[in-house]
Amino acid sequence: MPAVTADTLTLPRVTALPEATGRGVVSVTTAPTGYEGEGFPVHRAFAGVPMEMLDPFIHMDQMGEVEYAAGEPKGTPWHPHRGFETFTYLVDGEFIHQDSNGGGGAIKPGGTQYMTAGDGILHIETPPAALVEAGGLFHGLQLWINLPRAKKRIAPQYQDLQGQDLSLLTSTDGGALVRVLAGTVDGHAGPGISHTPLAITHVTLAPGAQLVLPWPAEYNALAYAMAGSGTVGPERRPLRSGQLAVLGAGESVVLQADQTQESRSPSLDVFLLGGVPLREPVAAYGPFVMSNKAELMEAFEDYQAGRLGTIPADAIQPHRV
Repeated sequence: MPAVTADTLTLPRVTALPEATGRGVVSVTTAPTGYEGEGFPVHRAFAGVPMEMLDPFIHMDQMGEVEYAAGEPKGTPWHPHRGFETFTYLVDGEFIHQDSNGGGGAIKPGGTQYMTAGDGILHIETPPAALVEAGGLFHGLQLWINLPRAKKRIAPQYQDLQGQDLSLLTSTDGGALVRVLAGTVDGHAGPGISHTPLAITHVTLAPGAQLVLPWPAEYNALAYAMAGSGTVGPERRPLRSGQLAVLGAGESVVLQADQTQESRSPSLDVFLLGGVPLREPVAAYGPFVMSNKAELMEAFEDYQAGRLGTIPADAIQPHRV
């Protein structure tokens, strides 16, 4: 799991808060598997978790980790969105993006893509031709972030953010690498602009390492294990690959990697995120996240009438072999 790496001895340390209240574990759930787009495998990270515990987040898929044979890599065809933002983070492989608002680019290992669907957008996410033809390792996450009702119809926007734009931190003992992918953590800002106050990180802990990370008290906190095994919370609740821990109130998040890891996952990798809950009604169906059923119906009608955008004349399409 390469993503972005660094020598932790040269990185700033997180602030030590010996009196901070560690966030206890409310629940641990195991993500079921499924398929997305044209048929690429995913883990549904938020399945079975009440919406109010996820707020302001709506949905999250771990894409892969999968080793594709030649001709197997798949993505999504052109499809619509309205009313929320997508945040895509790639660990291995490559995705290319294009949308009806003029946004586009390649997401490479360690990079992120922030797309504000807002009033409506059409887009495609698909592996490039070279990856389709050769096959290879593919692994990433896509997160759906709700927009406040007052911003659901704002103009669409696309942000192409590569790995060099991240802020990097380490634990007090240097055993953990914290990549700040979005928002601000312990005074260190990640790239991009969000319409909802939040923090998104990718944490890698060496075997036996512990991290006590300051976390805003007004944010919720969700810890999803991407790989490896360890514990979460001051009570040291077991957490392994494919599981999501919902954390309670407090001022810090406590993570620790098991001393012994399996050979295919030499470290504990956690996607740690949180934000200020919107506490607004949510009506979500398919590619739309709105505030009520009437707005959902309007979104489908606008899409069918072509009011969510037009596929460009130079549109990329899924590569076939």
